[in-house]
Amino acid sequence: MQRLSTYFPSLTAVQKEQFRALQPLYEEWNARINVISRKDLENLYLHHVLHSLSIAKIIAFKPGTMVLDAGTGGGFPGIPLAVYFPQVKFILADSIAKKIKVVDAVIKALGLTNCETLTERIEKLSMPVDFIVVRAVADISTLLKWTSKNINPGGTHALKNGLLALKGGELTDELAPIGRAATVFNLRDYFTESFFETKKVVHVSRL
Repeated sequence: MQRLSTYFPSLTAVQKEQFRALQPLYEEWNARINVISRKDLENLYLHHVLHSLSIAKIIAFKPGTMVLDAGTGGGFPGIPLAVYFPQVKFILADSIAKKIKVVDAVIKALGLTNCETLTERIEKLSMPVDFIVVRAVADISTLLKWTSKNINPGGTHALKNGLLALKGGELTDELAPIGRAATVFNLRDYFTESFFETKKVVHVSRL
């Protein structure tokens, strides 16, 4: 929690309370339905919450923006971003119903009113949104193939409407087919923890 306040000093008291509630909520639900590994649960705020919020270092979603979290798993990056951007609409989708059950429970417990969930495969989703956020789902080319049809053209942000993917490691080969359409943001430029040394956010505008 101290890291969150350090990197995001504008958090309100309500937001801090919502973020604080995440640890006991995920501990309770993870004992029933495993959505986070034990090691990662011990590092929930660094590996999941702060990692999800790194997208907020790259872009400040404007009120009314529509964001799809495709393949949300246990609710990341969608839930932390929904807490941070309460005036932004988030749709959290995953093909595994038991994961969405956990996500629904966490959303309800936090009192989030800017989220809805869907149990559906990414490639079958059909809805107009401004941005799609993903984490460790598939390679960028595949993600674009699955999701580009859902992205509204243009946009009003500094970054054009498109895909925002949390990635790690060497991406040269993965991004070669996309060329200049992709912009890579190294998270070590925003965070000092070693966890972020090889982590990145990749933005690809709607092709």
